[in-house]
Amino acid sequence: MKNRVIKILVADDHTLFRQGVIRLLEDNKDFTVIAEAENGIELIEKYFYYHPDIMLADIAMPGLTGIQSVQEILKQDAKAKALFLSMYDAGEYVYKVIKSGGMGLVNKNILEDELFLAIDKVYNGEKYFGSKWTAEALDQLFYDYEKQSEEDSYFNIDLNFREEQILQMIIDGATSKDIADKMLLSKKTIDYYRSNLLRKFNIKTQIELAKCGIKHFELKKEKPV
Repeated sequence: MKNRVIKILVADDHTLFRQGVIRLLEDNKDFTVIAEAENGIELIEKYFYYHPDIMLADIAMPGLTGIQSVQEILKQDAKAKALFLSMYDAGEYVYKVIKSGGMGLVNKNILEDELFLAIDKVYNGEKYFGSKWTAEALDQLFYDYEKQSEEDSYFNIDLNFREEQILQMIIDGATSKDIADKMLLSKKTIDYYRSNLLRKFNIKTQIELAKCGIKHFELKKEKPV
């Protein structure tokens, strides 16, 4: 049982949805909405002005996202509590919320009773990501994504434009002579680039280099601009 009414800051860039959530919360005697925000920058400003017990924030907002805003707030107030309300609640987003320091994520399609439950749990210092996400499942999810992130970082090497040109031709099966002729460089220069690429990826064979190159370009395509 709560000792006092929970003060909430609601942040969402969709006005109708935000106002609907506010009306829903205000109809519950256990909650009071003390402020609202329509973007990430405003969320940060309103948080430090009003000092709510909980932020109820959308993930995707203009300017700074909800996740970026919460990260900035937590740098200055480690006790800040954020519950994300979003259309995106798959494992990838659960991981991003946990990584950001958020305490929960629920889908915008949930029933009001589950929203109230999520707010109560976050207010009391518990995490909430829906009934399917047990503590064990969350731990496993975080471990899997951290491991994948670590593996991806191995291939996400910082290469300059010429190195990437040569790497792409290596993937395509070109020899050093082929590459040298195409780029109007000496074979010795291309061999130097090959050796440098092997060193950067910390591998020894040309077959490994081609495989690492494929993964490198896949990650580059996935990386947001």
